[in-house]
Amino acid sequence: MSVAIKRRGLMLVLSSPSGAGKTTLSRRLLESDANVTISVSATTRPKRPGEVEGHDYLFVSDDEFRAMADAGGFLEHASVFGHRYGTPKQPVLEALTAGRDVLFDIDWQGTQQLRQQVREDVVTIFVLPPSRVELERRLHTRAQDSEEVVRRRMAKANDELSHWAEYDYIIVNENLARAHAQVETILEAERLKRSRQPGIPAFVETLMRGG
Repeated sequence: MSVAIKRRGLMLVLSSPSGAGKTTLSRRLLESDANVTISVSATTRPKRPGEVEGHDYLFVSDDEFRAMADAGGFLEHASVFGHRYGTPKQPVLEALTAGRDVLFDIDWQGTQQLRQQVREDVVTIFVLPPSRVELERRLHTRAQDSEEVVRRRMAKANDELSHWAEYDYIIVNENLARAHAQVETILEAERLKRSRQPGIPAFVETLMRGG
């Protein structure tokens, strides 16, 4: 018989320079852990081939995005490479209350905003590439961006890397399977924190009464 103890969900943030592997790690974690759900961001950028509305992103106009931001509807929002991205607040808070963990694929700016709003619920991981050469190779291999965009992403990498010390955990993504296992280990440990298990006092009380 398994013991079910009421738990509050957490927000798991993965950040990295473009190409370091945070999106691939996010997909792996969603496949391996049924209790993790992805935070679907709203964005003003155009839809890429293969992307699905409401699954990959909520694609909105600049005016719609501005209205959501003005109404306080985002946990965090930022401009990246000329487009705006934001995390709708209500779905995330409902998931945490239900004991589900919410995964975020966001940059350091968004991470700072999350901490300002809900610090106790946030766990942050920064993903590093094994080398700069490998980072550039991965950007070219995924073939999603033009040569100019790849150059811009590489130019921005140093700024993103400079924020590594603001994160709770650091992972070097040299081997995808190992990096995935490390993320799972962090997640399991954070779930067991006393502060995230509001059902523990009642459970201990039951044990002390002989239940």
